[in-house]
Order: sequence, then C-alpha cells, then structure tokens
Amino acid sequence: MGYIFGIIIFVLDVWAIASVINTNETTGTKILWIALIAILPVVGLIIWYFMGPKANYSA
Repeated sequence: MGYIFGIIIFVLDVWAIASVINTNETTGTKILWIALIAILPVVGLIIWYFMGPKANYSA
C-alpha cells in the first residue's frame, strides 16, 4: 500500500516540474524550483503549490 503513495507523489512531482518548465520565469528560477521539488518531493510539492510559478497554458 505504501508504494501507491510513492507513485502518486512521483506523478504529482513530474506534473509540478512540467508546470514549472512551462512558465515565463527565468532559467535560474526554473532550475531552483525544479531542484526544490526533486530534492524534497513532498515538501517541495506543497511549497510549489502555494508559492511557486504556475504554468502558462494558452491556446
């Protein structure tokens, strides 16, 4: 059952990283956010959700 939680966190982290990549932020800012999410998967995801840059999905 614990592996399901791990898979969910992994998928959410990949989604967050993809979202960071699709922002208009500078490359340095993107690298810092990606590193935070990768090094601290759960905490980084929570911090990004509340404070991080959001993706610019425009049609």
